[in-house]
Amino acid sequence: MDIFLQSVVNGILAGCIYALFAMGLTLIYGVLNFVNFAHGELIMWGAYFLYLFISEPFSLPLSVAVAPAILCTVCLGMVMDFAIFRPLRKADRLTLLIAAMGLSFLLRNAAQFFWGAEVRTYGLEISRGFQFLGVSLTAQQILIIGVTVACVILVYLLFFRTSLGKSMRAVSDNLDLARVVGINARRSIRAAWIVSAALAGTGGILLALDTNLNPEMGVINLVKAFAATLIGGVGNLWGALLGGLIIGLAENLSVLVISPGYKDAVAFAIMVGILLTRPYLVTGKRTD
Repeated sequence: MDIFLQSVVNGILAGCIYALFAMGLTLIYGVLNFVNFAHGELIMWGAYFLYLFISEPFSLPLSVAVAPAILCTVCLGMVMDFAIFRPLRKADRLTLLIAAMGLSFLLRNAAQFFWGAEVRTYGLEISRGFQFLGVSLTAQQILIIGVTVACVILVYLLFFRTSLGKSMRAVSDNLDLARVVGINARRSIRAAWIVSAALAGTGGILLALDTNLNPEMGVINLVKAFAATLIGGVGNLWGALLGGLIIGLAENLSVLVISPGYKDAVAFAIMVGILLTRPYLVTGKRTD
């Protein structure tokens, strides 16, 4: 029973991080109606930006370095949109998909060029876990839950308690109609990229705090974020939150019956299963 409870807790922790990834991914889809396959590199670069600021020559304390790391991730997201996706705003989905995949390869190899392919860590001491009902939780894991809850609350307040959030929801529902009624669509799209990149960077930092960093971390977590998005419904922000938790629980509970080495394949299997049964979620067209 203790092993089962620990797996459930680990699943919730992983699900919190995947939820942040999925919420950022589905936000861009909801506003711009395309899947940003370079979103995984925002996750990876967010983690590496923090590594940059806590290393020489900056050598900032980790708590201080978080803000500039997330800010740099947001700036990277804005540059991605300005340089690549804005000129292709009216292009078809296939063109956007190819552009996003090319950008993903570019950013991944750039990270490998600067930091190498080896696994890195933030060099934090492993804290002693708190024991509760046979379940162990470290300070970093408690931080993950707290930050995720804070991010969800902030996103909720932005979308449902501000005029900017209402504008973003209007653009997501119908871009042309939003423009007709005088909504500044460009500002809403810019805000969507800022929030999406901030969520990706925050999630990447939390993931690296609990595990490690490597240039490939964005790819596998993009798959998990995409699977979570499909579970919750593409374009559904709160569905992405639920989907992230489901993916986290599914892969951590799976280690009770399969080897932990195959844990990452669970999200891929779920994603493939959904795409086989509901392929129109990505293509936008029903084939039946």
